[in-house]
Amino acid sequence: MKSKATRTRIKTAAALLALAAFAAVYFVLSDNRIAKTPQDEALYVDVQEGPLVLNILEAGSIKPREQLIIKSEVEGSNAILYIVPEGTRVQKGQLLVELDVSSLADRRVEQDIAVQNAEASFINAKENLEVVRNQTKSDVELAELNYAFAEEDLVKYRDGEYPNKHNDAMTSVTLAEEELERAKDKYEWSKKLFDEAYLSETELKSDELSWKRADLALKTSRGNLDLLERYTYKRDVAKLESDAKQTRMALERTRSKAASDIVQAEASLRARELEFTRQRERLDKIDEQIAKARISAPQEGLVIYATSANNRWGNQQPLAEGQEVRERQELIYLPTAETFNAEVDIHESNLKKVYPGLPVRLRVNAVPGRIFLGKVSKISLLPDGQRMWANPDLKVYKTDIEIEGGGDALKSGMNCEAEVILGVLALIDIVLV
Repeated sequence: MKSKATRTRIKTAAALLALAAFAAVYFVLSDNRIAKTPQDEALYVDVQEGPLVLNILEAGSIKPREQLIIKSEVEGSNAILYIVPEGTRVQKGQLLVELDVSSLADRRVEQDIAVQNAEASFINAKENLEVVRNQTKSDVELAELNYAFAEEDLVKYRDGEYPNKHNDAMTSVTLAEEELERAKDKYEWSKKLFDEAYLSETELKSDELSWKRADLALKTSRGNLDLLERYTYKRDVAKLESDAKQTRMALERTRSKAASDIVQAEASLRARELEFTRQRERLDKIDEQIAKARISAPQEGLVIYATSANNRWGNQQPLAEGQEVRERQELIYLPTAETFNAEVDIHESNLKKVYPGLPVRLRVNAVPGRIFLGKVSKISLLPDGQRMWANPDLKVYKTDIEIEGGGDALKSGMNCEAEVILGVLALIDIVLV
């Protein structure tokens, strides 16, 4: 069952066809009644019976279907020093565009100095790490040795020196006691001899002095032994234990400091290495940018300026030497095949009528008398932003039309008129309505 819109279109077509038939009959009758001059005959055409074609006519331009897009990959804006003339057929590897990168060359000199400084700092940090490792190893070994000596000194005093000193003190006391006993016996014997007048008073006093000296020596020996047992031993042991404890703590501090110094040296090395890598990457990027200033053809092809291909409305300045171009700006198109598309703008009022696959007839201004066939291949999802900027009330959608053949006559940038066939109504369709 036909929709209401379809019936309306058919009725409209039938009315137009009836009007055309009426006009034909009228002109035939008039021709029999009125004599026509040659000038009048030029105003009339023969009416032919045929199908009614529903179509949309839109202007557009021819573009290659498959092409390589050459863009500027240099950051910022740069002036064109050289550009190959448009329309030149270039070979693979041939220079297409050269951009001015004199500022990059100056930056490269500065960056090269920065790389050398960063490399020197990196090498210094690497050598410093080895020095710190060796120094900390030496410090730790010395601290370990001091701690081992302190422990050995404590054991040696407890198990060796103190027993020897104690034995010496005991021996001194024993000898002093024997010496005192002997001096006392001698004095008492000398006293008896003095009483019997066999010994002089001087000799008696000498033996008495020897006895007193031996008594004092005994007291001194006993005092030394008591001092050794009660004070000297405790003090020496406490000091040696403290020395061992201090050297153990010093060893721990040395180990901690050694670990900290190594961590700091390693962190400094990593920081210098990262800085060196960062500066070198900057230099590599500058070199890469300088290399990208010379753009060569990736393959053989015919040079088409992007400004010419996209300048349908004449609002773009053509590419030329001295012109500033920005990063990612399209510069040159290189077609890769002898196949073409037509790009037209479909008004939003006709957007629902047009869809991919519709047949299209194209007439190209540069190839008069020839009709090219094609089909709608793609319709943009969004309206053309450039046209909207020029006229906010105008909404058109870029539409690609795939052209069959035409490689022998078509060229990129040619103007064309596209007739999008929406439908064909035959006479029998009108009669059936």
